Amino acid sequence: MEFLKVVDHLNRHPVTFNPDMTLEAAVDVLAASGQIGGPVLDSQQKVIGFLSEQDCLSRMLVASYHDQISAYVNDVMHKDVITVKPDTGIIELAQLMLQQKPKLYPVVDDNNVLLGVISRSSVLRAIDQELHSHYRKVS
Repeated sequence: MEFLKVVDHLNRHPVTFNPDMTLEAAVDVLAASGQIGGPVLDSQQKVIGFLSEQDCLSRMLVASYHDQISAYVNDVMHKDVITVKPDTGIIELAQLMLQQKPKLYPVVDDNNVLLGVISRSSVLRAIDQELHSHYRKVS
C-alpha cells in the first residue's frame, strides 16, 4: 500500500475562499458546495489559511447575538494550515490524520500553490479500495 499517493485521490476542484470575502458569502459557498471547509488563497493561488464550517458557525453565533455583520474570512480563518504534498503516501497521511484534528487537508506544490484537497473519507476510500483489490487477487 506504500504506492498509494495523495495525488491519485485528491479533489482537484475544492471550494476555496479569499481572505476579503464576508463570512456570510463564505457560508453561502460552503452551503452550496456541501463541503466542510476549504483553503483560503491569495492572488497567486497560494494557501494562506483554512476556513471550516465550525469557524463560521462559531463567529456567526456571536454575531447573531449582537445583531451585527459577522466578519471577513481573514478574521476567522486558521492561519497555521497543515498541508500535504501530492506525493505523500496515503498510509502516511492516514497516520497523520489520526494525530491531527483537520478532516480536510490542502494539497500543495513546492511553492505552496493549491493543487486540491484530500479528506479523511477519501483516504479511507483509497485504503478500502486497495484492500478489496488485494483480497480479490488472493482469493
